[in-house]
Amino acid sequence: MLARMETVRLLDLHIDRTAQQVRRGHEILPVGGLSWRLLDCLLAHGNAVVEFDTLADQVWAPAVVGEDAISQRVKLLRQALGDDGRRPRYIRSVRGRGYQLCTSPQAVVCDNAANANANANANASADGALVAPRRHGRARRMWLASGVAITAAAVGFALVRPAAAPASPADPVLQRAAYYAGIGQASNNERAMALYRQALQIDPESLIAQRGLARALAADACLFNGGRERAQEALALASQVVRAAPEDAAGWAARGYAHDCLGAMPQAMADYQQALQRDPADERTRASLAYLHQERGHLAQALQDNLSLRAPERVRFRDVQVARELELLGFSDAAVRLHAHNFQLYPDNVFANIAWPHSLLAMGESGKARQALDQALARGTPHPQLLRLQGELLLLSGNRTGAAEAFEQSRALRPQQSMGQTLAGLYGDPAPTPAWIAERLQMLTGQGDDGWSDTSLERAMLLQARGDEAAALTALHQAVSAGFRDAAWLRATPLFAPLHDAAGWQGLLDTIEADVSAQRAQVLAAPWRPTDLAGLSAAPGAGIR
Repeated sequence: MLARMETVRLLDLHIDRTAQQVRRGHEILPVGGLSWRLLDCLLAHGNAVVEFDTLADQVWAPAVVGEDAISQRVKLLRQALGDDGRRPRYIRSVRGRGYQLCTSPQAVVCDNAANANANANANASADGALVAPRRHGRARRMWLASGVAITAAAVGFALVRPAAAPASPADPVLQRAAYYAGIGQASNNERAMALYRQALQIDPESLIAQRGLARALAADACLFNGGRERAQEALALASQVVRAAPEDAAGWAARGYAHDCLGAMPQAMADYQQALQRDPADERTRASLAYLHQERGHLAQALQDNLSLRAPERVRFRDVQVARELELLGFSDAAVRLHAHNFQLYPDNVFANIAWPHSLLAMGESGKARQALDQALARGTPHPQLLRLQGELLLLSGNRTGAAEAFEQSRALRPQQSMGQTLAGLYGDPAPTPAWIAERLQMLTGQGDDGWSDTSLERAMLLQARGDEAAALTALHQAVSAGFRDAAWLRATPLFAPLHDAAGWQGLLDTIEADVSAQRAQVLAAPWRPTDLAGLSAAPGAGIR
């Protein structure tokens, strides 16, 4: 056992267990959060086999995880170390039992001055080494909840403090809160919120506790079907941090996340940009901003931003974003491979569970979409969009009664969402009255422009139900102006089937394709384009199945 060794060498890796840092030469490797705890557990056992149950108990407890979750985390750790599971150098699988290090770690003896110097040089890069990533939501949108790049586990990075900051008596509670927040599950997020509130009782002035609570509250609203009031409280807390510490990048990021969860896109983008001005290395915020660029229709920019991340493994939803951007750009072969990979690898990732059946529906593969959706619904990641997809697929099969039930379940899951209310009303029993449709349209007009295309899509559905095809198409053009680019879904969904023969329908699709084609050509001409797009031309339909 190596539990007492503070600094060890594993082949070419220098591992400082006190600083929670892994180096190869002068390069600091992106090992943090659960990946660090997993590596530290393996180190503590030397090169002995560490059983699955032992790993679950020593790395994940009190959370309950299975072998799949452990294997996924080992994969991420291998990626961070540059290891290959087929020809492992550092970590090998032991079939049916668990994992072990490929060789025994060796103790390293070094003087205190050298340690201090190494740690000082690493300070700027080690911020993310204590935490795991996060993810967003949105009040009404048809697609992924906002900021798909980032998972709720990033509430953990609210613990990061400047090196000179004085210790707080709340630090032990804050550390435990960050641990629970970093797991990324609803029950543990609730524990994190309770602990952050406890920390604020101990130290009411703690900016770390305020930031952490703000992120946990926003995550509850975005990821775990919490009420809008949670996101509003998060905004108030994050705004308080920004007022108290205007140069605190994490405070701006937390406020951007709260705005994001409330559906305030312009304010969220502005706050994320403020955070990046203060901390350009904050890749989680960069990925969140990339998602908002995607929603604004700036697909090439969003793809470039996501591909430029230096530690993408820390941004849990980054691959879901990239797959979606490739899909919208028309690189369907590459998108299909990545969507299917994400769906298989991340069964607890709600947005991967949404993206794959949604993509299959858009490709016209309704049978495969139903199979994938059945799997997704059985995975315990409830989300209104999963139920809306179920409603669409039931409409395609002619089961309007089943579709109405699915739309009502979607509405009930997040009753504050406007789109859910509209779909439940349009397809429910009794049928919507002209007065109800007029009331819904008036409500949408009163909301104003929040930067999202969903409002225009919802308006188009209501105008279509009223029988005003021309106005419905105008609303869809407004959605395109706001950033909507999913022409494949428009063709496939039954929600707009009555407009397919309307004058101007093909012109709407042509407008989307013209913009997407230009952005597709931009990607193909760029030096940063993904390698699996090599050989494709910039012609319309390039890479489309």
